[in-house]
Amino acid sequence: MTDLYKRLDKDNAAVLLVDHQTGLISGLVRDYGVDEFKNNVLALARTAKFFDLPVILTTSFENGPNGPLMQELTDMFPDAPVISRPGQINAWDNEDFVAAVEATGKKQLIIAGVVTDVCVAFPTLSAINAGYDVFVAVDGSGTVSKQVADAALTRMAHGGAELMNWFSIAAELQRDWRNDVEGFGALLAGQLPGYQNVIGSYTGAQKDATK
Repeated sequence: MTDLYKRLDKDNAAVLLVDHQTGLISGLVRDYGVDEFKNNVLALARTAKFFDLPVILTTSFENGPNGPLMQELTDMFPDAPVISRPGQINAWDNEDFVAAVEATGKKQLIIAGVVTDVCVAFPTLSAINAGYDVFVAVDGSGTVSKQVADAALTRMAHGGAELMNWFSIAAELQRDWRNDVEGFGALLAGQLPGYQNVIGSYTGAQKDATK
C-alpha cells in the first residue's frame, strides 16, 4: 500500500525561494498584506536557517521592474546560490537552477515565491515530474488575488504537491519539542506574536518547577 503521508525530513529537504523581489511583492501580491506576507517569507527563511537546510534563491529580470531580492533574504543567506534567470519564466527551465537543486542531494523541495500561479506552480509541477517530492509553502507565496491563488494551489495539489504553511513545515521538521525546546520556541515566538504568550507560560512553569 502506498504511504500517503509524505513527511518532511530535515535531513532530506531543501528550500527554494523563487522571485521574492521587491517590485513583484509591492506590485503583484494582493492576497496578503505586505507586512503579513514579508513576515511569512522571513518565517520560512528562518525555519530553513534553524534546521540548517540548503537554500536556493532565484530572481527574474532583477535589474528591471521586478526589482532585487528582499534584502533580508540575501543578508540571511550570504552563501546561498543566487540564480539570476535571464528570461526563463519557469525556474526549472534554467539549467543553473536545476543544477543547484541537484547539488543539494535532497529529494524533498520546500518552495515559495511570487507569483503563486506562475513562479511557484511551474517549477513545482516540473520538479514533481523530475521525481522530487514538493511541499509548497502557501503563505510564503503570493499573487494578485485569493481566487487566482486558490486555482493555482488546486492545480499543484492535483499534480501531487503537498500544500503547507510555514508553521506546519517547521513543526514537521522539528518532530519533537524535546529536540530543542528553547530554540524551536524562540523561532515560533519570533514570528508569531501570540506564541510569545505560550513561551511565557512555559518559562514561568519551568521556573516554578525549580523552586
